[in-house]
Amino acid sequence: MDRTKRQITKIAREVQNYVRISMKIQGVGSGECDILHLVRKNPGISPAAVSQTLMMDKAAIAKRAANLEAKGFLRREADKHDRRKQHLFATEKCEEIKNSRTELEAGFYSWLLEDIPEEQSVQFITVLEKLYEKSKAESRAGFPHLIQD
Repeated sequence: MDRTKRQITKIAREVQNYVRISMKIQGVGSGECDILHLVRKNPGISPAAVSQTLMMDKAAIAKRAANLEAKGFLRREADKHDRRKQHLFATEKCEEIKNSRTELEAGFYSWLLEDIPEEQSVQFITVLEKLYEKSKAESRAGFPHLIQD
């Protein structure tokens, strides 16, 4: 039986809904957020690589990248060796959106914890940090507990 009742997942989903709506107000759709995140983490990535990584149709990626470029979040550069190939880069405006998203999430979590007594909040955050470290270590190791002999 799941003792957590998946509450962490449910809270994270609500945070993402809040961020999604806030980002939409700033002119960035949810599908566009994924592209911006990937390009920010992989400067110079090709639209084809974005398509493969996000498992999206190349035409959809091309359309969204063009929209993001028109909005000033991305810039394209032609490959120096093959002018037919393009590379995508995040702009300063994209970096501002990343910071905005982080601030939105932090603000939501602060609001969520504001009615929790300090002592309980400290204990809760300590437990969350332990859970995060354990999950991150497992992820970095490639989830070995899932591999069956």
